[in-house]
Amino acid sequence: MKKFLSIIASVILLLPIMSTLKAKALNFPMTTPINSESAVLVNLDTGTIVHEKDADAKQLPGPLVNIMTAVVVLENCDDLSKEITLDPDVYTPVYNAMDDPDDLPSVDLNDGDVLTVEDLLYCMMLTSSVEASQSLAYYVGESDPDKFVKMMNDKAAEIGMNNTKFTNAHGMFDANQYTTARDMAVLTQYALNVPLFSTIACTVTYNPVVPNPDRHPNHSTWLWKHTNIMTDPDDDEYYMGAKGIKTANLTKAGRNIVVEASKDGNNYLAVLMKAPFSDADGNATFYHIQDACTLFDWAFSSFSYRVILDKSTEVGSLEVTLADGRDYILVRPKDEVLMLWCDDIDLKLIDRPTPKFYKDSVQAPVKAGEPLGTLTLSYSGEEIATVEVVAVSDVKRSFSKYNLEAAKRFIGSKWFSTALKISIILSLLYIALCIYSLIMFKRRAKPLKPVYAVPKINKKKKNDK
Repeated sequence: MKKFLSIIASVILLLPIMSTLKAKALNFPMTTPINSESAVLVNLDTGTIVHEKDADAKQLPGPLVNIMTAVVVLENCDDLSKEITLDPDVYTPVYNAMDDPDDLPSVDLNDGDVLTVEDLLYCMMLTSSVEASQSLAYYVGESDPDKFVKMMNDKAAEIGMNNTKFTNAHGMFDANQYTTARDMAVLTQYALNVPLFSTIACTVTYNPVVPNPDRHPNHSTWLWKHTNIMTDPDDDEYYMGAKGIKTANLTKAGRNIVVEASKDGNNYLAVLMKAPFSDADGNATFYHIQDACTLFDWAFSSFSYRVILDKSTEVGSLEVTLADGRDYILVRPKDEVLMLWCDDIDLKLIDRPTPKFYKDSVQAPVKAGEPLGTLTLSYSGEEIATVEVVAVSDVKRSFSKYNLEAAKRFIGSKWFSTALKISIILSLLYIALCIYSLIMFKRRAKPLKPVYAVPKINKKKKNDK
């Protein structure tokens, strides 16, 4: 029951984000270039991608896959307080298969340490620990890491990660494992709505619940620190308002980062992939951090909510039949279009075509505010908003036009045609009946014999003579 209620709660919480996963992309141009090969910047408040760079190029994700690992664990584990003993047989094969041992993250864990599932989630998200990720995959996958990977790929397909393939839960190098910056943005937006994920991924330091005094004598100092130095106030790369979420460095994948930042009530998510490890002189450089700062600075200084289309603006007209007066009606947006917009981009660059009306014409009477069609706005070839258009004013009906039209319609209707045919048929039948009756009358009439009239003689008068 607990698992069922957890699933229901997750679904409810995720309802608002499902539309976000299909967010519109505006991709406003930046004057400052970024060094990462792929990038996506999303406004989390609207779900709008405001900038992207080669967002669909396939990249090696490295430990960014831990985001999906955490999602699968959180959605499929009933008891996060379940204690798990670290077994070297579970994660040692990963070490042995690594091409570059330098990619292995360093974390203060020992074989035999006992940790809760929640402890392991913190350890994985903060430090990219292979021990933690592989132990979680082994536990949730019922001793079969391949089963867990299938769960990862099934989830990816479910939420629309169309260019991603997972082959492991830890993120160490595998040429067959790939994703894109856009897919990672989709995944992270989904993950941020999974209960407890954001808390874990945005924690700066964490002290495990289980002490393990034999291997870690001073439990209070046994801390795991987030690898995202943007969240550390004592680091030179600190960025005010930055939170989590995941870093991933692999020799063959470059530097990757997924990070969130907030300022003045505005929230953004940046995904940077395959940033170089060093500059042209070979000096180690955190280009992924620099790129994230560049994106956030630009977003916080260049974006505001603007009225893209006022609801009083007349945007077209539609023919009106049987109208008393003019034979057209002006239309306007039903609601104003307010959206996040780059202050450097002129609103005149927004394309506003002719509205698509529900009908080619409308018959009077028409009421002000009556829905008549839709208008779609676009920028740089991308649809940015669709709004319903309504009548600006009332249009009265002309009774003379209406009556004439009604007469025309009746004359042209099938009922009139049927009635006329019936009348003609009845008339013909009546005439035929009359003719038939006349003929029958003549046949039945008997001819009269001629009667010759002889004057009657009065006998009395005759005798008198």
